[in-house]
Order: sequence, then structure tokens, then C-alpha cells
Amino acid sequence: MLALVAALLLLGILLGAVAHLPLTISLAATTAIGCWLLIFAVRERTSRRPR
Repeated sequence: MLALVAALLLLGILLGAVAHLPLTISLAATTAIGCWLLIFAVRERTSRRPR
């Protein structure tokens, strides 16, 4: 339960910060984070594949 409260608190803080940024900066940051997560997921998936 505490983890859920902490996650919601962090989400609220991040969304509050993004609301004050211009749309282009928000979209650029979203794209950069999304690409980083995609690269991370691909690297994790390929490293765990049994040989």
C-alpha cells in the first residue's frame, strides 16, 4: 500500500512539472524516455535468452 501511495505521489509531482513546460519540450522528453526504455527492454530480453 505504501508503494502505491509513493507511486501516485511521484506521478502527481511529474505531471505537475510537465504541465508548466511547453508541449514541444514535453514531447521531446517523452520520446527520449520512451526510446531509452525500448532500448533497455530489448537489451534485457536478448541477454536473458538461453543459448
